[in-house]
Amino acid sequence: MEEDLISKKELLELTGISYGQLYRWKRKQLIPEEWFIRKSAFTGQETFFPKERILRRVHNIINMKGDLSLDELAEKLADTTSYAHPHLSLSAAQLLERNIVSLTTLNRFGDATAGGKKYTFEQVVHLVAVDGLLSKGEMNLDEADGLFRTLTKNTAKFAGKNWELFFIRKMGASFFLLAATPADLIFDDGTRLVSRLSLTDLVEQLNGKLN
Repeated sequence: MEEDLISKKELLELTGISYGQLYRWKRKQLIPEEWFIRKSAFTGQETFFPKERILRRVHNIINMKGDLSLDELAEKLADTTSYAHPHLSLSAAQLLERNIVSLTTLNRFGDATAGGKKYTFEQVVHLVAVDGLLSKGEMNLDEADGLFRTLTKNTAKFAGKNWELFFIRKMGASFFLLAATPADLIFDDGTRLVSRLSLTDLVEQLNGKLN
């Protein structure tokens, strides 16, 4: 069960960053060491990265580095709470205007017609998680209902600590697992990891849309 990977060459071409930038960010711990994955390829050993996480991280580094030094940015990225918005409250209209979630998601799990209703930071994170998987076609609406219930009922139990979500399927049945970060889960044969999300990933994604 592996995440989708992107090669170093593809990453540099897709994002427009240079080899030097990539490894300077690595040295400054803007990109975790464990994201540099060495694998055998036709041309020999090549470096790959978890695709969604590295693309999101590069996007946020580019957007944030104009205001912060690399050392300040590394410290900020290492601590989810430092760039979270615990006092955030957004209306349905603001969520839609900023393209944070889709109308479909908001209609199903919120209330797109409630003009005065405000969504807390935690609620917005949950909506972002569900909306992301729905928009990529990785789950159906019934599965989205299950994911939203899982997040709503259980994330508070982590008491402000980072967590990871594993969305898996086996023999046509879907399951959601929440675990404290870092998590390294092993499943038996026939289990497929559909998606893996962390609170850090979701906060980064949300932060990118708020800035």
